[in-house]
Amino acid sequence: MNLLVTGGAGFIGSNFVRYLLKTQTDREITKLVNLDKLTYAGNRDSLADLEADGRYVFVEGDIADDSLIQKLLADYKIDAVVNFAAESHVDRSIDSPEPFFDTNVIGTLRIINESLKYWRTLDQNSQNAFRFLHVSTDEVYGTLSPEDPAFEETTPFAPNSPYSASKAASDHIVRAYQHTYGFPTLTTNCSNNYGPYQFPEKLIPLMILNALEGKDLPIYGDGMNVRDWLYVEDHCSGIWATLFRGRLGETYNIGGKNEKPNIEIVDTICGILDEKRPRQDGKSYSSQKIFVKDRPGHDRRYAINCSKIESELAWSPAETFETGIQKTVQWYLNNSEWCASITEKKYARERLGKA
Repeated sequence: MNLLVTGGAGFIGSNFVRYLLKTQTDREITKLVNLDKLTYAGNRDSLADLEADGRYVFVEGDIADDSLIQKLLADYKIDAVVNFAAESHVDRSIDSPEPFFDTNVIGTLRIINESLKYWRTLDQNSQNAFRFLHVSTDEVYGTLSPEDPAFEETTPFAPNSPYSASKAASDHIVRAYQHTYGFPTLTTNCSNNYGPYQFPEKLIPLMILNALEGKDLPIYGDGMNVRDWLYVEDHCSGIWATLFRGRLGETYNIGGKNEKPNIEIVDTICGILDEKRPRQDGKSYSSQKIFVKDRPGHDRRYAINCSKIESELAWSPAETFETGIQKTVQWYLNNSEWCASITEKKYARERLGKA
């Protein structure tokens, strides 16, 4: 099969590409085309060890470039599209919403529209086999109180940030194309991912790297905002299961079944670092914690009910939070050069934007 992965140089996308080319053997990958715009959070170096793999093709470009999408679909005879490409950081969406709607809404509209036109040119067997999988987030469902049941696929959308609003819009676009045109789509909504190759502005890598650099560990509000944490490779296996076993037109929630408040995440990271790389002064890294003003509109709790994908597709997360966070901290300890490179790239782009 020939696969087009968009946003494959980002955190989840690069882990998905690696998961397929390094570990997946039940279906043969003839070509995997990775289309990425290489914004500040995209890093081609995350997949540098795959560049020599004859199945792998990297293309720098934008999912909103309809002529490029048209060419890639036709030239590589694509059998499935997995759309990771998205602006995804809530804080940045609050500061500057427009890029989120450019990529997450207009970009999704253009790539699904070109995919529809391409799909219509295929013979019947190829049409039946084709899939368009859209990767989304649990944030489209809004927020939960401590007593509320976890999000289900039927939970009404109630996005509370520009980021989640843009993702909700993209989910609706995908649903509309399936309903109106019979286009073979699937959507996944995942909980908070963590693991290797995550950009250091997100909570877990930020806390790890700030701790090691002797910086403050900033915690929003009272630190009791709760998220369900999903190890990224478990997310990748869930997407792969959905792509080939999911019912067309359906949405599948993918969660880690690990609800944790942010303060517990930070304390766990500090404890692991105290053991693996103690501070020279003998103090715990937890002494670097500070509490900062809460983010505007900060959702209190997310939780995913993933019983649908477990029962229909026989998927479940392989990692507990305890095993996944140990692997994650160790990866960042072992890959300081990658961290320094992507952080410098981020600041270089920001300095360029201010010049």
